[in-house]
Amino acid sequence: MRKRPVCCACVFLMLCLCILDLAGIPVIRGNPLPREVREYIESHPSAVICGEVQRCQDTEYSLSVYLKQVFLLCQSERIPIRNIRVFLEKNAKENLKTGMVIQVGGELERVSAPRNPGEFDSQQYYACQGIYYFLKNGIIQKKGRNYSKYGQFLTELRGRIGEIQQETAGEDAGIYQAMLLGEKSGLDEEVRLQYQMAGMVHILAISGLHISVLGMGLFSLLKKLSFGNGWAGFLSLSVILQYGMLTGSSVSAMRAVCMFVLAVGARILGRSYDFLTALAVSAILLLLDTPAYLYSSSFLLSFGAVTGLGIVAPALNCLVGSERAWVKTLLSSFSVQLTTLPVLLRMYGEVSVLGIVLNLAVLPTVSVVLICGLCCVAVGFMSISAAGICLIPGKILLMLYEKLCVLAGAVPFCTWIGGAPEIWQCVVYYVLLFGGIQIALFLKEKGAYRVWRVLSRGICVAVVCVSIFILGFRQKNLISITCLDIGQGDGIVIQLPGGKTVMVDGGSSSKKKVASYQILPYLKNQGISVVDAMLISHTDLDHISGVQELLTLKEKHLTTLRIKNLLLPDWKAPEEVYYELEEQAKRCGISVLRLHQGQKLRFGDGSLEILSPETDAKGTDVNEEGIVMELRYGKFRGLFTGDIGVETEKKLLPKLDDVNFLKVGHHGSRYSTCQEFLDKIKPELAVISCSESNTYGHPSPETTARLEENGIQTECTMKSGAVTVYTDGHSMRMKTFCNEKTA
Repeated sequence: MRKRPVCCACVFLMLCLCILDLAGIPVIRGNPLPREVREYIESHPSAVICGEVQRCQDTEYSLSVYLKQVFLLCQSERIPIRNIRVFLEKNAKENLKTGMVIQVGGELERVSAPRNPGEFDSQQYYACQGIYYFLKNGIIQKKGRNYSKYGQFLTELRGRIGEIQQETAGEDAGIYQAMLLGEKSGLDEEVRLQYQMAGMVHILAISGLHISVLGMGLFSLLKKLSFGNGWAGFLSLSVILQYGMLTGSSVSAMRAVCMFVLAVGARILGRSYDFLTALAVSAILLLLDTPAYLYSSSFLLSFGAVTGLGIVAPALNCLVGSERAWVKTLLSSFSVQLTTLPVLLRMYGEVSVLGIVLNLAVLPTVSVVLICGLCCVAVGFMSISAAGICLIPGKILLMLYEKLCVLAGAVPFCTWIGGAPEIWQCVVYYVLLFGGIQIALFLKEKGAYRVWRVLSRGICVAVVCVSIFILGFRQKNLISITCLDIGQGDGIVIQLPGGKTVMVDGGSSSKKKVASYQILPYLKNQGISVVDAMLISHTDLDHISGVQELLTLKEKHLTTLRIKNLLLPDWKAPEEVYYELEEQAKRCGISVLRLHQGQKLRFGDGSLEILSPETDAKGTDVNEEGIVMELRYGKFRGLFTGDIGVETEKKLLPKLDDVNFLKVGHHGSRYSTCQEFLDKIKPELAVISCSESNTYGHPSPETTARLEENGIQTECTMKSGAVTVYTDGHSMRMKTFCNEKTA
């Protein structure tokens, strides 16, 4: 590192940013606007802003406009508030052009933070774009006449390229738009999941590979055409910089462009090019411009992958000592996986196991797909039919990629759900990995004897195995009950000692795709790859929509999560949706059990006792005849009441005793949790699951007041986010996700 002072400076900068973040200074996370500005916006959400149009994007329900250099207009003052994303009505017919200054009125709203562990962090994502607020229900009041002609040209060019891809690529248009334009709005979600499970999702983004193919290819071509280093470098740099602007300047693209500029600049000036120094310079420039990138998955994965290629891969090649091309390619792919493993697990909770092998077959051919796409676009400006012919080799390769993804998804363990490691685990992992590799290299250089070479390789293998073990280590000696915030609905995950997991319900009437956006991310974050029992209290949509989605994902092999048993209430005449759920589970190879009063299920040292429904329940009143169960572990008792009302509560009184934890029935409705019921069970802690925007008035003021009057600590997911209760069978503690409150 003494020979690379820029690398040391890069590490020092990262440490300084982390320290500032730990000190509570909103450089990376949080809202960097002055406190008085934030307080004013919170107290005056109706606002008028003025800013410059960056780009426009059509969403499902509205026209989205990104503004930069935004000012909040407050009487005669103009308060700078960074950048803003504005949502106009879908049918708004506004002729907005890039660089145009507009004045918009609407409701300012802070970009929402994640509400559950593992959930996508919108605040961090938009902070990387300098966006901390959305303007909802926007109405344009004024528009300037001037605009950026060059910026508008790039916008129209981007739109025309997208149209050419739509006309020529057909079903593959979304893939080509993602690969060449960085536009993922047209990418089918099912396709993205397939590539993600196969460990090939990185090819669906603008990356260093694109820059290498375009930049170095153009540079080499110009050199062959007798252009000197200067002119060839200048022209290729100009093209690459414009391409970066055209594609929206993603992190990986900016990193690749910066490294390309340094590489070409070194050739022009006759200087040597150091790969790691160029990487460090790129990181410093990006972090100085936008410190929030430090916690961005795109930044960490892009730079981590290149670090793996620049440091780990050469070391492993040296230890293995093979000159075979396929061995070097395999080691390079393995090195990238090793270097980015903690980031992948911390951000997504899972990593593709098959990706190491599949990338061997895919990466050498991706450049062909890219070149076909570029040729298609170039020819498409003159002839759409001829452009379609250019795509034929690329479409054949994409078809093969799809087959590989489908085959990978059918393999039961194609991904490893390892869970999100703690920071200390990541630090220990990297210290062991890089330290172990250096020790192995030192031992190999110690002597020429074969024993030293064997010993060095053995140490390297042992270090890698121990590092991965530490990264995936999870201590599970407590029961945890997590009530997820999935809007107006219920979704509860119970983790028992011994690795057993039980889910109680999973659905929402206010949020779409709760399985993809809340339930699965949480399970992956916790390292849960097997759900031993999925219990459905009753078949209302706000309790099963996520379960239905989860089963659909399993049918299509878009998740490796295993579900062993589906537990349904034992009803004699249920509705059609009951049978549909049962059949869907059986198609996924999941055993279906029907539960009624008196049954007991044992999971290691814990057990679930079914208190309802009665054995002759028909299922005509799904709320009152739903499953009510009691979780028992040591002296701990937890009661889960589904959506039962006062009628069933009173029926159950003879079977009830004191409990420690209560999942409040029917989302805190005033028709449940009566006084007699509370007098009988005397819970210490109660959790209500509901949405802040629900139209039912949940939780009822009468219910919350009754809980408070009885001295019961009450948490509501709409305020606290996910609520987790931990117990060792004797004592109990609680933690809420949004404010990290522990009691």
